[in-house]
Amino acid sequence: MVFPFNVVAFDLDGTLADTAPDLTDALNHVLGELGRPGIPAETVRNLVGHGARALLRKGLAVTGGSTEELVERGFPLFMDFYGRNICKGTAPYPGVEAAMDALAQQGVALALCTNKPESLAVQLIDALGWRGRFRSIVGGDTLPVRKPDPAPLFKAIMDAGGGRAAFVGDSITDADTARAASLPLVAVSFGFSDRPVAELGASAVIDHFDELVPALYQVKR
Repeated sequence: MVFPFNVVAFDLDGTLADTAPDLTDALNHVLGELGRPGIPAETVRNLVGHGARALLRKGLAVTGGSTEELVERGFPLFMDFYGRNICKGTAPYPGVEAAMDALAQQGVALALCTNKPESLAVQLIDALGWRGRFRSIVGGDTLPVRKPDPAPLFKAIMDAGGGRAAFVGDSITDADTARAASLPLVAVSFGFSDRPVAELGASAVIDHFDELVPALYQVKR
């Protein structure tokens, strides 16, 4: 059976890897520097998805209120701390590397489309040993717009060679991006979504990466 897609694009945080431990440490470092209490990783999982500034803005909001002055003061602290500690607690989700291998064996090009700044996305992919797996990496600052605008997803797909494509993600941001791009979304149930995964309107939902390739065969373009 011919595989239905030429390119499969992935979100990063909460989709390919559980980055919550390191994001939580970085956020709590900044909150402490700004005189705020820390917040637990389970809360942080619900705040991720729109980039580092948005994560900091949300973290400030739940610990006493956010202002743009505080966000701008805290942002370089976040970037510095996270960049120095980007893969201490982060771990790939079970089965993800086998799923990427299976797609590669089908001749599928892999792309990355994340709202994490491109430099940090590349740094994390390198730390995970995945650089050679991805034909393209598009971050939240690669273009003037970010997800849920479809332009970053289109760029990631085109830079990976183009053709029939699907997106794999975990959040409403990813769902809105896929809809805007008129592409099927396979949603993972174990990610950082701020709502039940059934509410994302995905073409398919998987509970483990063992299910990804079968799900991609079944989804409708």
